[in-house]
Amino acid sequence: MQIIDNLKIKEKLYIEKLENGLTVMIVPKAKMQKKYMIWGTNYGSNDNKFIAPGEEKITEVPKGVAHFLEHKMFEQENGTNSLDTLTALGVNANAYTTNDHTAYLFECTDNFYEAMDELMDYVQHPYFTDENVEKEKGIIGQEIRMYDDYPEWRVYLNTMEAMYHNNPIKIDITGTIETISKIDKDILYKCYNTFYHPSNMAMVIVGDFKPEDMIEEVKKRLIKKEPCGEIKRIYEEEPEEIVKEKIEQKLEVSEPLYTIGIKDKVTTNKKELVKKDLCIGILLNLLLGRSSNLYKKLYQEGIIYGGPSLDYEFGNTYAHILISGQASSPNKVYEEFIKQVEEFKEKGINEEDFNRIKKMIYGSYAREYNDVQDIARMFLSDYFKGICSFDYLEEIEEININSINQMLKDVFKRDKMVLSIVKN
Repeated sequence: MQIIDNLKIKEKLYIEKLENGLTVMIVPKAKMQKKYMIWGTNYGSNDNKFIAPGEEKITEVPKGVAHFLEHKMFEQENGTNSLDTLTALGVNANAYTTNDHTAYLFECTDNFYEAMDELMDYVQHPYFTDENVEKEKGIIGQEIRMYDDYPEWRVYLNTMEAMYHNNPIKIDITGTIETISKIDKDILYKCYNTFYHPSNMAMVIVGDFKPEDMIEEVKKRLIKKEPCGEIKRIYEEEPEEIVKEKIEQKLEVSEPLYTIGIKDKVTTNKKELVKKDLCIGILLNLLLGRSSNLYKKLYQEGIIYGGPSLDYEFGNTYAHILISGQASSPNKVYEEFIKQVEEFKEKGINEEDFNRIKKMIYGSYAREYNDVQDIARMFLSDYFKGICSFDYLEEIEEININSINQMLKDVFKRDKMVLSIVKN
């Protein structure tokens, strides 16, 4: 078992790769009552074209299969639903699908091992029939229609449409009514057998546990599976250019919603990726965070109503910045943001402001280790990106004002910016 010790925050990560390829990560939290378990597969909504291990033929499946599969995993052959079983145990259970991974989880104070029995049982025993697949199409169809009218989701998806030509990230994770109509039980079993092999999965357990004992508990609940080969994922080539700069949609909203997107190049070097993520986080706060001059100006003028959300999203095939919020004039926010970027490029970042924001970002990362959910989700998501979450706490020490000024020039490019607006 590998042990990674972070002395800065006095936390340890225990990692073991089992014989069947499953990676298990344990973060012990002595005397903490809450316990959290998450089991994820490196399979998300972007993975629609692939060559399964041992095959030569390309398999292409309809958009929305990963999310559909997540929904169906709870249904058991004996007629029970595992989500109901877990809820009856008094645990908070759920699942989710992202662009690049799917995860099943629960949080509890009591009945941990009973919940672990159930979670590890249903994730390893899929049950799909023609009837239950058809029934699910109606349920997911309702979800798709609901999101079609959800302004916050539309402004996000429209941003993806404006930035990306071919990348599947611009397709809703749920798929469309048309694409899910083509899903059948054979497609679900094919994707399950390809992507839900232990060698493509990882598990994170956080709580007051002895790591060695917990590894044994995991092992005795695993179905024996032989190691398998590599999954070859196939993605269309994506041009560096954006599709169009502005996109607008009319929906019922009290005030206009906006998202400013900045398309970025994919970074493959993991150390550089962590550094880039940190630098962009600092830059976004300097540009339009609550303590920035631009935010104060726009707020006092009544143009924006609260601090925008500031995100850098990235995976193996995509990378972009998103700045989202509500404003009386999204175009004015966009224009002022561009002006601020250009001013920073010309004059450089103020070092005092940089140091203040850097300390704030470090504090926010350190605080995540107080919450079992934050720890577990963070380690799982980062693992599938080839990153150890502790790297952020180490790498932030290396970032200086020169790194920030260079990142501003490299990433915040005018011809890579888009504006998405949803208004009445």
